[in-house]
Amino acid sequence: QVQLVESGGGLVQPGGSLRLSCAASGSIFSFNPMGWYRQAPGKQRELVATITNDGNTNYADSVKGRFTISRVNTKDTVYLQMNSLKPEDTAVYYCNGRWALTKYDYWGQGTQVTVSS
Repeated sequence: QVQLVESGGGLVQPGGSLRLSCAASGSIFSFNPMGWYRQAPGKQRELVATITNDGNTNYADSVKGRFTISRVNTKDTVYLQMNSLKPEDTAVYYCNGRWALTKYDYWGQGTQVTVSS
């Protein structure tokens, strides 16, 4: 059974940092790409960042220069380092993995990130 499990969310003050982790139940090379999405209350889910098996990355304009997506293949884990957090970054963050063979999207259960003073 394919599973993506997120961790690392929480409450942080504006300007602070958090690192999210997404652990896959199998090899992350089965997914291409992997990424992070977020959904704020009353809004649609939106792309935050993606990373391919080749290591190519893509970011939403709103997070460029502040967030960094990375992967550690030996741990089958993808990370999202979030710096200079703003209140508008508050959302539930979801890990996504597109199964390379079928293009089916798998999702994690989500982790809450709240940026507030």
